Amino acid sequence: MNSPSLSPQSANFWLGESRTGPLMRWRQGGCHCGAVRFKVLTPDSIEAVECNCSICRMTGFLHLIVPKERFRLHAGENNLTTYSFNTGTAKHLFCSVCGVKSFYVPRSHPEGFSVNVHCLDDGAVRVAKVVPFDGQHWEEARARMDEASRRGL
Repeated sequence: MNSPSLSPQSANFWLGESRTGPLMRWRQGGCHCGAVRFKVLTPDSIEAVECNCSICRMTGFLHLIVPKERFRLHAGENNLTTYSFNTGTAKHLFCSVCGVKSFYVPRSHPEGFSVNVHCLDDGAVRVAKVVPFDGQHWEEARARMDEASRRGL
């Protein structure tokens, strides 16, 4: 499968970098039943990532990957259930009440979090662009993203 062309913003999605400027605000989100609630520091307009790996495709997860310093879990830690597969690096966290995965610890950045944009409160952010990621060929796609980021493409 051919990889999509990468803009400088696309290559930097791993870091959750601002797409429209320096203004960053705390946005709220959570699971369906409300037992799990969190905040994430992000700009008004974001570039989200859509992965086609088996779990992201099946759950409809739309990624906003941020460093751990930009994420705060405010409620529901005791309601989280962890699921891991394959390498075991990613920690998929689901609400044990409603089953929604509103965020998790991604394989790509185990020191950060990937927030499901669909689980942010209505109107919290504007998705300016959705960038595809070929998670079915994870290692090759990650290498292409890292190379594009290094070259500033």
